[in-house]
Amino acid sequence: MSRYFVDRVSRRVVYIFGVVAFLILVFIAIFILKESLPALKELGIVNILFGAKWYPSKDTFGILTMLAGSVVTTLLALAIAMPLALGCAIFLAEVAPPHIRNIVRPAVELLVGIPSVVYGLVGMLILCPVIARLSGTGSGSSVLAAAVVLAIMVLPTITSISEDSLRAVPARYKEGAFALGATHWQTIHHVLLPAARRGITAAVILGTGKAIGETMAMVMVIGNSPIFPASIFRPARTLTGNIAVEMASATGIHESALFTTGLVLFILVLLINSIGLLAYRRRA
Repeated sequence: MSRYFVDRVSRRVVYIFGVVAFLILVFIAIFILKESLPALKELGIVNILFGAKWYPSKDTFGILTMLAGSVVTTLLALAIAMPLALGCAIFLAEVAPPHIRNIVRPAVELLVGIPSVVYGLVGMLILCPVIARLSGTGSGSSVLAAAVVLAIMVLPTITSISEDSLRAVPARYKEGAFALGATHWQTIHHVLLPAARRGITAAVILGTGKAIGETMAMVMVIGNSPIFPASIFRPARTLTGNIAVEMASATGIHESALFTTGLVLFILVLLINSIGLLAYRRRA
């Protein structure tokens, strides 16, 4: 009887924890929305979302440039990270011998535990000067620097989920391909990757959610100029960086506009993560 009692109690405790986590998310959303209402009422969501100028001294708060900076940086980071992550996932799942896999996999997973400020510091001291020499202008703080740092940060997320997806493909798929005379690489390309397509897609979407919500490293290497990123060698500003840079000194409508920026970011990340989870659950 004690065993069944412990089982019932454990299920209820886990259920309570799940409900509490959901309520925390709801309370955060309500708080951000409440703080955003003054700016939404005075400026309007259209002016905030599609305005291209951010001048707090003139009560002009358009986040389109920051939205563009976030999107461009994220897409460039994914373009760098996806081939590396997918290649690493294939290597760990299908190619690497066990003793090599036992070294490489913990090393990749260790990247998750490194604080973002460390990534930003390395990017600021090493990567930015290199980019400055390549471009011949500025300090090197740019969209490219931010994208490279961001690519390294999302690499373990995409790699781990993609590897799990490849390992989840039934063994009979591979055995059938070998029986038909396919080589190992042909089997990976034509059988395993298509079969794991949904899981890999989910990995990319979850990596996108992580990338677009990154703050500290972006603030340190992107230049923080609220302008459209005309070139990958030019500075820009992200939604998260906008909040981090100005929240400490913001008051009144300026503070509310920053909360509106957070609300847009909250909804964007929520949508991206929801799409990723749905794709992951529906994977083959």
